[in-house]
Amino acid sequence: MELDKMDENDWKYHGEGNKSLVVSHFLAENNLNSIKSEPTAEQAFRHIPNIVDYSKYVMKPLLGEKYVHSGEVVKLPLDFVRQLSLKVQQERPELRCDKVMDTFSGCGLCLPNLTQLPLHHLRDHRPPICVEIKPKCGFLPFSRNITKECKRKVCRFCMHQHYKLANGKWKRLSRYCPLDLFSGSKQRMYVALKNLLEEPQNNLKIFKGGELIFSCKDDAKQQLELNDLIQHLRPYFPHSNGLYNGHQPGKAVLNEFIQVICSALLSGGDSNRSGEPRKVHLSESKPHCEASPFPRDLLRNGNQGLPKDSVLAKILQVQMLDNLDIEGIYPLYKRVEQYLEEFPRERNRLQIDGPYNESFMDTVKNCPAEDDGSVEYAVGKVHQYRVAMTAKDCSIMITFAPCEENEEHQLNLEKPRFTYSVSILDLDPKPYEGIPHQHKLDTKIVNYYLRSTQAPPPSSLYKERQECTLLFHAV
Repeated sequence: MELDKMDENDWKYHGEGNKSLVVSHFLAENNLNSIKSEPTAEQAFRHIPNIVDYSKYVMKPLLGEKYVHSGEVVKLPLDFVRQLSLKVQQERPELRCDKVMDTFSGCGLCLPNLTQLPLHHLRDHRPPICVEIKPKCGFLPFSRNITKECKRKVCRFCMHQHYKLANGKWKRLSRYCPLDLFSGSKQRMYVALKNLLEEPQNNLKIFKGGELIFSCKDDAKQQLELNDLIQHLRPYFPHSNGLYNGHQPGKAVLNEFIQVICSALLSGGDSNRSGEPRKVHLSESKPHCEASPFPRDLLRNGNQGLPKDSVLAKILQVQMLDNLDIEGIYPLYKRVEQYLEEFPRERNRLQIDGPYNESFMDTVKNCPAEDDGSVEYAVGKVHQYRVAMTAKDCSIMITFAPCEENEEHQLNLEKPRFTYSVSILDLDPKPYEGIPHQHKLDTKIVNYYLRSTQAPPPSSLYKERQECTLLFHAV
């Protein structure tokens, strides 16, 4: 890449999150606030290496070398960044346009294009399909600090749906439940993915040859989009078009597509002597969410477990570093804040703002199990919580393409055969200063869920089996 010859017209807008805007194959940092409070070039340039170090020294050891791409910091010509900002502005969703792209530091993050597969796999005329899933938190909290019992029965995602609906974020509730996806049960995973396809919100995107072909639309367009997706997928599952004796062949295509995604999510390459993948049961909490649409009578006792090296098992293990819940973390955050008020110079030693290196990772891994009242314990648990929050907000990229029988990295399917790759992205460090906001948001979500799902009180005019006296008056 010749920096002095970069042309903004050669780059495409692909999407964005809260802090980053994705253009072709690099991330340009996006300021969280309005244009009035842009960060200095020095602050922005320090922030991006922090992201790379966090990915390299914290998330990669926890999630696995094969799943995490740390990227590389690149310095970009300022004129190119400004022109690119103008070019992509018209393609950005309206709800994102109040956040401005950093055009002052000239700093970006170079990452591989995970919607594609290496060229040696592409011997077929059909381009790769890439599925991006934001799975969210896959377990119910089990901390003794929890004050509302509903949090032990209904997952955060399902509760949050009611709050988002009331605030106009979405027009209808999603029936997707993360606990079904993380269950290891192919039946429950199928239902979870089917519900994501029917209501993707910002938890599902699908690309074909690097181009976005399916994502969140408004209610009126969603069914039309699903029909378009089926047409895109037909060439990848040609034998399914004849299933059901010509009736509802689209459902057969979607069924096989979901099976491919399930197989990729459960693949891990770790087997015991019998050839079966070793399963891990990570969650100490109840294995299902009461708000899930999965039929209760089909639930088996306990959780089936996930293959040990599968991407879902790796993510869930990191999510469960949050073993105190935000209700247990917030008092520890206040302990740290009180300590820093007295000893502000200790902020660097405690690595509140990084650097994210081996020392930070040691604090995360070696935090004592019991609270000894020290600030070191409080900082360790806060760092664990922040790492867990990254895993709760990460995305999984599954990219697959048709292949020959003798190619490597194949999904364990009969026909058709696919070569595939699985990656984890969106692994930015969560800010220490965001903990009070998370505490307030948790309270709002839970309280609103309890109010919105409470049964209306019985009428006071008449109660069942209550004795009644009728009085007749002369007219």
